[in-house]
Amino acid sequence: MRLITLLAASLFATAAFAQDDFVFWPDADYDPAVPTVEQVTGHVSGQRVTWHVDVMRYFDALAAAHPDRVAVHRYAKTWEGRDLIYVVISSAENMARIDEIKSGMQKLRNVGNTSSAQAASIIQSQPAVTWLSYGVHGNEISSSDAAMLTAYHLLASRGDERVDDILENTVVILDPMQNPDGRDRFIHHFEMAEGLQPNSDRLSAEHNEPWPGGRTNHYLFDMNRDWFILSQPETRGRVDAIQEWWPVAFVDAHEMASDASYYFAPEAIPFNPHLAADQRASLELFGKTNAGWFDKFGIDYFTREVFDAFYPGYGASWPSYFGSIAMTYEQASSRGLIIRQYHGNEMTYAYTIRNHFLTSLATAETVANNRQKFLQEFYNYQLSAIDEGGSEDIRAYVLPTQNDQAGANKLAGLLVRQGVEVGTANDAFRACGRLFNAGSHIINLAQPAKRLIRTLLDTNVEMDAAFLQEQERRRAKGLPDEIYDVTAWSMPLMMNVESVACSRAIAVATSPVGPQTQLPGSVSGGEAVTAYLVPWGEATAIRFLANGLREGLVINSTDKAFTHEGNRYASGTLIVTVADNNAGIHASVRDLAVRTGANVVSADNSWVTDGPNFGSFNVVRHNLPKVAIAWDRPTSAYSAGNTRFVIEQQFDFPVTPIRTRQIASADLSNYDVLILPETFGAGYAAELGDAGTANLNDWVSKGGVLIGVGNANRYLADANIDITSIRRENAVVEDDDEGGGSGGNGGNGGNGDEPMDATVEGSYLTSADDYKAAIAAEKAEPDTMGGVLVRADVDPDHWLGAGVSATLNVLVRGSDIYTPIQLDSGVNVARFQAADDLLASGYIWEENRKQLAFKPFVVAQAQGRGFVISFTQDPNVRAYLDGLNIIFANAIFRGAAHARPMH
Repeated sequence: MRLITLLAASLFATAAFAQDDFVFWPDADYDPAVPTVEQVTGHVSGQRVTWHVDVMRYFDALAAAHPDRVAVHRYAKTWEGRDLIYVVISSAENMARIDEIKSGMQKLRNVGNTSSAQAASIIQSQPAVTWLSYGVHGNEISSSDAAMLTAYHLLASRGDERVDDILENTVVILDPMQNPDGRDRFIHHFEMAEGLQPNSDRLSAEHNEPWPGGRTNHYLFDMNRDWFILSQPETRGRVDAIQEWWPVAFVDAHEMASDASYYFAPEAIPFNPHLAADQRASLELFGKTNAGWFDKFGIDYFTREVFDAFYPGYGASWPSYFGSIAMTYEQASSRGLIIRQYHGNEMTYAYTIRNHFLTSLATAETVANNRQKFLQEFYNYQLSAIDEGGSEDIRAYVLPTQNDQAGANKLAGLLVRQGVEVGTANDAFRACGRLFNAGSHIINLAQPAKRLIRTLLDTNVEMDAAFLQEQERRRAKGLPDEIYDVTAWSMPLMMNVESVACSRAIAVATSPVGPQTQLPGSVSGGEAVTAYLVPWGEATAIRFLANGLREGLVINSTDKAFTHEGNRYASGTLIVTVADNNAGIHASVRDLAVRTGANVVSADNSWVTDGPNFGSFNVVRHNLPKVAIAWDRPTSAYSAGNTRFVIEQQFDFPVTPIRTRQIASADLSNYDVLILPETFGAGYAAELGDAGTANLNDWVSKGGVLIGVGNANRYLADANIDITSIRRENAVVEDDDEGGGSGGNGGNGGNGDEPMDATVEGSYLTSADDYKAAIAAEKAEPDTMGGVLVRADVDPDHWLGAGVSATLNVLVRGSDIYTPIQLDSGVNVARFQAADDLLASGYIWEENRKQLAFKPFVVAQAQGRGFVISFTQDPNVRAYLDGLNIIFANAIFRGAAHARPMH
């Protein structure tokens, strides 16, 4: 990689001369003993987009040259094996007592073990921690180079009078590259497209990334949505590291559209109501400092628009819920070394780096100038959280023991990993007007993490009424709404885990819950004589099935519930018969139970007292399905990546990605299941053509299982394609008998020289309602929804509904609504509830609420020997809809088991 970097720097050296003399800091006086970016990487800042390996080398060089003021910590590795680091910079005096400083922040956070006198002493005497994060989106390139420049300036500057004060009063922590996999992907394609000189034309290939682009990580996740679900190793490592330091200020540096300027806090509305008032007030301090420096340098900026922090999964929001002042900074992107903006300005990469460099220093300056204030407010945040948790209407949550205990355990572990105190009841207890079993998880809210708990566990987080009123006004005029992301994210709802809110704290003996999200499973009943039974309905059972099939076990499952030895087993239950497997089956099952978390029951006889016997035609044998997924254009990178991640990393089952264009002519006979993720642009019809459609139809009819996800069903349901019988709906136009009358009898409405279609019939518009009707589109899609959780009922009699909860919570986004399938064509396995019962959480447009009612979420249609299965909404969004895992796994594994391919 180093050789490639040097070659690239040499090849394009003449192309970068325009940025060689860019002035990042006027009249700079730097200590020559501090390594420069050029000395380590071979280029000056802004001349090249720096590869991950060279950013790592640079910070290691700083630490080696000045270990008294710099420390580099490796906190995780990416999926592709690249190091993630954070860099601690402060004065030599502070670094000499860095463990004491870290301990002080822990004491201010964990106030239950800290006296007020101890807190006062810490606030008076120690520096505050500032955390600056860069490049969570890999193609937002300037911030990582700005991180290197920021570190250099803090260590080498002898002319910036702020630096000594910053290093004395704050510990600056830089996370220079949050997404190395995505960044290096971007650089690879950028350098492949470069020519003799940097090209500012945005049509140039160097500014247009091929699929999937560099924004996402290896599994194509937007990691700026992953902060509370912690699905990715990068996020998990980062959250663990942040909780070692508890910074009082946190910045997430981004890039935005090239024609913009620069954005910094204060943020846009709506505000999350669980934020503390002083946090919002302090945003003004950072904004004013940034604005002051931008005014000196003549840089345009904006605030309070577009970027809100309502959703708690952003880097600019999640730290707020432990008391930090969290912000996003957004720089217009050059997406390379230079780009021409719409007004003709040619914006260089060096310019974009400089702006992030300025706000990085200004942020540290603001913390240094307000050190004691921010430390006091951080401490007060914890105290007020405890006070609110003991006095508000909700004072505790209970996750009872339940059918999906694995889901409840995962939720508890995720909360603990984010600093929440969770206990497991040692004995049965009564609270909230009901009896709970031993093993129930208890979260009392009188703790520092109270605001995070409420944000993540409350059924709904209310948006400001005035903001919603404005969105309705905009919508009525046909203007886009200003809702930036989903309006619903309640973790119990998304995971379909029962949670109970209590109005009183619960005082019972508990054992602390750890951060693990999967507990080892076990086999009850010893070595089986006849079979092992694995109850279906938990993710642990999916992993058992997936791993068992991969290891060659013979596994059956039942389409109907049955009773064995007095125990009721749900449809979908796995049956691993001893006779059908080899002599090592007992050890294999024990090992699988421990590894996958599944709880397995030994059966010493096959007699059932109700439901199908093990040899019934209602019991199917699972094959080892070969699963493929459409990859590359026109698939949505998010949907393709999220779906693949769920199958590979949550189900433990391999997936073959096939580039979409190949599907048109490929021999698909070796595959049992093919998944079409969501799309963008012209969709699958344009990419596959008639030949691809014919190939898919032929493959399904011969026993393939085709799964359409979200808006991929636009292709499958197109009347000209007709792979599935459902159809996408237009918005409902409600009849209005009142209104202006039409005038005239038609005719050509003009003189004899005008063509017949030159005019239309006249009409009287006598009211505003008439005018509104006149300007309405004849056919329009339902209004787009940013994200709302709604309820869907499941048909328990269909094999796709086996082991699935009776009611699911589905995240509905976009505008797609489909007709139910008719009984003679297929089955609506899951359909949305009635309009009055539909909404589970979030804000939904009224027309969408009424039109979604009783429409399908999951549809199964037999076609020849195979099936077409439509999920009208994506069940794998961000890998946080765990409550939909079973029905999606059914589509793959049970779909393949029920198909009858010819091979």
